[in-house]
Amino acid sequence: MHSESLPRRKFVKQAGVVGLGFMALWRCTNAAKKPETSSDSSTTSTKPVFPSMQTDPNNYMDLLAGFQYKIISKAGEAMDDGFLLPGRPDGMGAFRLDDQRVILVRNHENSPTTPQFSAFGPTNELLPKLTSDQLYDAGQMTFPGLGGTTTFVYNEETQQIEKQYLSLAGTYRNCAGGITPWGSWLTCEEDVTKKEGKIEKDHGYVFEVPASAEMGLAEPKPIKEMGRFNHEAVCVDPATGIVYQTEDRGNGLIYRFIPNEKDNLHAGGRLQMLAVKGQPSFDTRNWEKKTLEVNQTLEVEWMDVENADAPEDNLRLTGFEQGAACFARGEGMWFGEQEMYFACTNGGKKMFGQVFRYVPSPFEGTEKEAEQPGKLELFAESEDSDLLQMCDNLTIAPWGDVILCEDNGDLNYIRGIRPNGEMYTLGCNRSSGSEFAGAVFSPSGKTLFVNIQENGETLAITGPWESLNVAS
Repeated sequence: MHSESLPRRKFVKQAGVVGLGFMALWRCTNAAKKPETSSDSSTTSTKPVFPSMQTDPNNYMDLLAGFQYKIISKAGEAMDDGFLLPGRPDGMGAFRLDDQRVILVRNHENSPTTPQFSAFGPTNELLPKLTSDQLYDAGQMTFPGLGGTTTFVYNEETQQIEKQYLSLAGTYRNCAGGITPWGSWLTCEEDVTKKEGKIEKDHGYVFEVPASAEMGLAEPKPIKEMGRFNHEAVCVDPATGIVYQTEDRGNGLIYRFIPNEKDNLHAGGRLQMLAVKGQPSFDTRNWEKKTLEVNQTLEVEWMDVENADAPEDNLRLTGFEQGAACFARGEGMWFGEQEMYFACTNGGKKMFGQVFRYVPSPFEGTEKEAEQPGKLELFAESEDSDLLQMCDNLTIAPWGDVILCEDNGDLNYIRGIRPNGEMYTLGCNRSSGSEFAGAVFSPSGKTLFVNIQENGETLAITGPWESLNVAS
């Protein structure tokens, strides 16, 4: 079904965090290409035009002129709780502490087979500092989960970390997640390892970590009713408390969790999966057959998931058979003002990525929502790898530009997209082939925090952000 493009809305800040989003991404992939005349005047080519970059003499990270980066933490450093900073940092959420300081909760995408990135040392020699019940999966205290989260307090005036500590332990491959309106971070396991041998627990769950300046480990309690699958990201609608979730599989689903209590996910709730109304088992990926055009909208319905805990990791398979829509590697997800955006990393005919926009029903999560169904829109689909190639984490700048991290396995950039669709490059990783991850602005807007995952480093980027705030 085709319809007119849904009205665009401004993104909002939630829980003191500048929201992630995909504003103007359709214009990026469709209108931002400026014609460039070739030697053959009868043909034109289109290439993105970026502002000039300054080359880093240290060959670490190129940035726009006038901007600076600072490596504020590195894997292996001693933290304030006596543990070591784990490697492979990924998604992050930022929360205001006071006028100068910000709290960041940071994921670590580690498994028990990567002890070189462990908070407990390369031979887990620091593990006895904890008791087994402080870890979700202690692995009989010889094969512990090494994912989890760390939390740090950063002072924007001194540009120093004041405190850094382990805040969740014993989980596997914490990739992305999302903030809550009540001031916590939901961290997701991108792993569905089952209990066996030294592995004491099933994995594939969402955990909640308070955003706190006080050192201490969060209770490692999975929210099992939110589903067991290869989680990527979540976002919460502050109006309803409904949590939306992506699944990082080539045939993954989009889920929503309707909690029994709006700000207490542990009180249980109902898990559902997205389906296209009147078109069961709809394939949104546009891989072999183009089923969706950019700006095409579809009415949706939500189907109950019968066995959310899914011991066989088959929710996406049984769900598609039952009529749910499938998506190409759902990853980043964030809620704006009365609308939600999510990325599918390798969707589209050329597999460069798609972005979807979902506008909930005015009666979302109630029996009346069938009267005015929620609407799903293919917001963007890249056909040019120079414009968008497998973006992962994204954030929205205080002035409205989209800032995105690339994860293409080659030369990775931090890209910016202006509200008028013009694209520019903010940064380029020259130090390694690693992805950028976890980009998020401080609530003040003074600092952009980002991880270089395989380097194990967290950076703070500062500069004349106001110079990028140009009229569209």
